[in-house]
Amino acid sequence: MTVENMENVEIFNSEGKGRGLKVTKEFWPGDILFAEPSYAAVVFDSLTQEVCHTCFRKQPKLQRCGQCKFAHYCDRTCQKEGWATHKSECSAIKNYGKGPNENIRLAARILWRIEKEGGDLSEGCLTSMDDLQDHMEDLSEDEKKELKVDVHNFLDFWPTTCRQFGVQYISHIFGVINCNGFTMSDQRGLEAVGVGIFPNLCLVNHDCWPNCTVILNNGNHEAVNSMFHTQMRIELRAISKITEGEELTVSYVDFLNLSQDRKKQLKQQYYFDCTCEHCTKGIKDDLMIATIMEEGNKPSEEVVNEVMQFTKKAMEKIEKARSEGSFHEVVKHCRECLKKQEPVLADTNIHQLRVLSIVSEVLSYLQYFQEAADHARKMVDGYQKLYHTNNAQLGMAIMRAGVTHWHAGLIEVGHGMICKAYAILIVTHGPTHPITKDLETMRAQTEMELRMFQQNEYIYHSMREAALTNQPMKMMEGPSDQAIKDLFKKKKKKKKKKKKKIMNLGK
Repeated sequence: MTVENMENVEIFNSEGKGRGLKVTKEFWPGDILFAEPSYAAVVFDSLTQEVCHTCFRKQPKLQRCGQCKFAHYCDRTCQKEGWATHKSECSAIKNYGKGPNENIRLAARILWRIEKEGGDLSEGCLTSMDDLQDHMEDLSEDEKKELKVDVHNFLDFWPTTCRQFGVQYISHIFGVINCNGFTMSDQRGLEAVGVGIFPNLCLVNHDCWPNCTVILNNGNHEAVNSMFHTQMRIELRAISKITEGEELTVSYVDFLNLSQDRKKQLKQQYYFDCTCEHCTKGIKDDLMIATIMEEGNKPSEEVVNEVMQFTKKAMEKIEKARSEGSFHEVVKHCRECLKKQEPVLADTNIHQLRVLSIVSEVLSYLQYFQEAADHARKMVDGYQKLYHTNNAQLGMAIMRAGVTHWHAGLIEVGHGMICKAYAILIVTHGPTHPITKDLETMRAQTEMELRMFQQNEYIYHSMREAALTNQPMKMMEGPSDQAIKDLFKKKKKKKKKKKKKIMNLGK
């Protein structure tokens, strides 16, 4: 598969940033600037048996490669399609005795491709692997030690029958992975499942308030041998109007942090000093640490410091309880923290928003939907004052809040939020993405229920109660068509309830 629409962009020297990409014509929100398949990509070590090694879809049952016993696939279609990149890897894993870590597997896939195609520009690529930044000179002493270990283990894994590369070049590849690797998500964008290298995407510079977003489209592998068959690729999508000649930017980090914290993270992970307008001027920093104003007076510095110290300790308890699966303890600590925060911190304060995000998620999992909906609504109100209008994370947060309200029986607010989320995700993800399709189905379902509610509230709640008596609604990893269809269907009670796992919405 080749890169698409590269005629829309061109390389230029961006002031203070080095190389960058700018557009050759005007674009509007939702437009795809270009689409690019990965140069190489691998599944995370922890998910090698749960995620397809070709399309990166998370599936309950996968077929294992009969030779190396390491790679897993959705079906023979994915296995056959992935054989070209797995063939050399398969043999190396058999000889090595196990699958090495994700960095070594990704470096090996890159070098096997270079061995096969050479180091020159691939079709549709504006840059080669040799020309990508590795920031070797910026590595700390600890990072250099980790690199030496990876290179040593790589040399043990790399077959002697393959082309031999020098240690310096292998180190360059690891450096490229370290600062240019793009996190791959599952088919619904809810969980990070792997890492890949996309050379053209690497040329897009950072801005904390960008004009583009990057979405992974896992492709349609079901429509084999038809015009609808598509392969996995990233799509660079415009989230605001972009004029001809304007530089393309994406955000490397979540905006919901103070500018000094974003700058620190960018320096540590990507080795540059952010000079974007939002960091330079500290735009929205005041909102992110805002406190409540009562009759023109702010709470004292002593009171604010006390709340922040309490919040810090509470978050440690929350994370510990969450990691142990003690979800009722999580809720308890969140409630205590919010009780302390709410009289002091404003609705846009990021410390309060983080607690609201966690508690609404956990309460939804525990099926305390009324309380979860209340916290989710407050969270969304704060998010909307901080995030870009077409931010993908904002859209996902509103979607989850809408589903929570729907589960709570608050159909009017729930439908409104689902519509709002759809308006954002149609721009950031496009109409064919699975999450957008799910939202479209939910929007139609909640619209039907809303009409029913407006015509006769009593009948609506009676039907809803009957449905819940037979099949409790639940927050799932990904809202599916079947779950929506089952909302008002009666089902036989199950003899045993399976233990449910909370989904990691924050990833």
